[in-house]
Amino acid sequence: MPGFELFGPEEKQEVADVMENGFTFRYNFDHMRNDRWKTREMEQLLCEKMGVKHAHLLSSGTAALQTALAAAGIGAGDEVIVPPFTFVASVEAVFMAGAVPIFAEIDETLCLSPEGIEAAITPRTKAVNLVHMCGSMGKLDEIKAICEKHDLVLLEDACQAIGGTYKGQALGTIGDVGCYSFDSVKTITCGEGGAVITNSETIYKNSHMFSDHGHDHVGKDRGAEGHPIMGLNFRISEMNSAMGLAQLRKLDTIIDIQRRNKNTIKSAIADIADISFRELPDVEGDSAGFLTFMMPTEERTIEINKKLAENGVDGCFYWYVNNWHYLSNWKHIQELKSCSALPITLIEDRPDYTQVSVPKSDAIMSRTISMLIKLSWTEDEIAQRIENIKRAFA
Repeated sequence: MPGFELFGPEEKQEVADVMENGFTFRYNFDHMRNDRWKTREMEQLLCEKMGVKHAHLLSSGTAALQTALAAAGIGAGDEVIVPPFTFVASVEAVFMAGAVPIFAEIDETLCLSPEGIEAAITPRTKAVNLVHMCGSMGKLDEIKAICEKHDLVLLEDACQAIGGTYKGQALGTIGDVGCYSFDSVKTITCGEGGAVITNSETIYKNSHMFSDHGHDHVGKDRGAEGHPIMGLNFRISEMNSAMGLAQLRKLDTIIDIQRRNKNTIKSAIADIADISFRELPDVEGDSAGFLTFMMPTEERTIEINKKLAENGVDGCFYWYVNNWHYLSNWKHIQELKSCSALPITLIEDRPDYTQVSVPKSDAIMSRTISMLIKLSWTEDEIAQRIENIKRAFA
């Protein structure tokens, strides 16, 4: 998801503008910043591009997840349904909120399945963290209906899926609250950064207070501001927002290139007998950061993953054995290891995470390979890549 491939003079100019004319802190210091407000400007542009009422920038995608949970009222003892296939931050944020992750099955969208969510709901369930993995979406109509039926918060973790849409609506804006990540290897980057987006006035107000030690940001004197709630420091700096602002202006171009490159490769390998492609509930809305396909068996998947590497096809991920992205490899999560006792250890009937069973997810992920789609490929490089893929399958 490499937005950094399109770094240019635009990012340098925005950062230089802060250094030469502005101030690095996102709040106050009006007399020193010469009306430079990069964070505000990026937040406004996010609202416009995503068609959402509120956007709040933070220091990382993980900070966005933890802020979104708190802002939506999810905390001590609340159960949050999460997928076994995700980046580990989606689960860590739940633990750090004092809440309880409950793992549910995915389907061939690579996202939580409606059936998996239904099976995981208990009287203590408060929210569903629907992660739009690898740039595309789950079955949003069905999942949203389940959340409404059971009065659950629908959090869209769209950290890997900015620029994607579902039936014309931006991913991250369909549930109660959404999150984006802008780290160095996301679709667009602030260097480090993230965002909470929502149409809820309450969630928005809670987000900007919680992420800045409870400051209400009323008036121009920071020292005189009220503190209606407790919070943490998840503020983004103006330097990071400046880079992100330039990147956000390129988002449409980035998505167009990804879709074009992905479609070229996908069309060229569609007739390979072993391959079946990931299910996409809205093909047109795929952000196209990855081309994901399944093999008929785990053994064939392992074989092909090795042959792709041997034939020079880089950027292929066999998530099933990946340390960052699949539950079976997270020993620290399974054993609740941290540098200090976690709040969940005070819950006597907490889940035993060493015994979590997700056989449907295992059956899918053990046969799945995702291929990164790069922006910088030339037509000749794409043609060579296709030839190398076909050689790996020969």
